[in-house]
Amino acid sequence: MAKTAWIERNKRKAATVKKYRAIRAEWKAKRDYAGLAKLPRDASPIRLVNRGSMSGRRRGYLRKFGCSRLTFREGALNGLIPGVTKASW
Repeated sequence: MAKTAWIERNKRKAATVKKYRAIRAEWKAKRDYAGLAKLPRDASPIRLVNRGSMSGRRRGYLRKFGCSRLTFREGALNGLIPGVTKASW
């Protein structure tokens, strides 16, 4: 399980991205790179991290299932994920 501080930090980044979304889009359309440089770093959507819904792990994230590879494997082996069957692991 990921530390609570990391998860909260990602939530704070998401709020900052949402706050500056319109300004970033406007300045990018105008190609005002000096204005973009003055925005906070966390205002860039590239700094957001996908995290698994069950474990909070950020590495090995599978978008289709919304979890990390480890929790996906556990769920698939236990039959908790519908439509996923064990082939030849």
